Amino acid sequence: MVRKKVNMHGDGVTNEETDWEMRPGGMLVQKRSDNRDDAPPPKKLRLRVAYGGLRYEICVSCMSSFLEVKKVLSVETGLQVDEQRLLYRGREKENGEYLDMCGVKDRSKLVLIEDPSSIERRFIQMRRNAKIQTANRAIIDLTLQLDHLQQQVSAIEKSISNGVKVPEVQISTLIEMLMRQAIKLESISIEADVSAQKNVQGKRVQKCVETLDALKICNARIKHVVVTTNWETFDHPPSSTKSHWETFD
Repeated sequence: MVRKKVNMHGDGVTNEETDWEMRPGGMLVQKRSDNRDDAPPPKKLRLRVAYGGLRYEICVSCMSSFLEVKKVLSVETGLQVDEQRLLYRGREKENGEYLDMCGVKDRSKLVLIEDPSSIERRFIQMRRNAKIQTANRAIIDLTLQLDHLQQQVSAIEKSISNGVKVPEVQISTLIEMLMRQAIKLESISIEADVSAQKNVQGKRVQKCVETLDALKICNARIKHVVVTTNWETFDHPPSSTKSHWETFD
């Protein structure tokens, strides 16, 4: 900021200090003061903004910067300030440039375009979100299947604890089915949002397999129960009746 002192003699006016500021582009202009009570309010400008096939009309101060215009458009379009590029008369304007210094008048037209880098970032984020959703669905399906298999493990464990021998093929088949779920779990892509769920289900599979391995040993120690039936025999009573046949001539 530069201060310029002006000396005037006569009419009761003596010393007056004027503040100057440097605008973008190297232009030295008188500093604007918002504290002057006698200063008229800044003029409002109605600006027409074209954004693709959409049209907006906003109202801002003529002393606003293009950054302030972008903040207003952010509410209207949903684009963040750093995602916007504003063009006036075919030239892109920087955030620090002012409307009045660039010749923007009432009903002037601005063109808003989205920064190509932000489009790329949004596309990458969309792909990441899609991968997360796919992984979440896979985790949910696998969790439901593990619930069903875990119920079978509990049923086998209850039978063996009661001394009932379980066919070994049933235990082996269940272990094989659990290992298939483990392979499916490994094929799910690791994302930050699903890695914790993946670890939890992996521990469930491991615990079930370890339980079945222990039950397999206990099941082998159980002897088959042979049930025999003793049948009671009865002697037939002696037959004392004889048949008498009558003859006819």
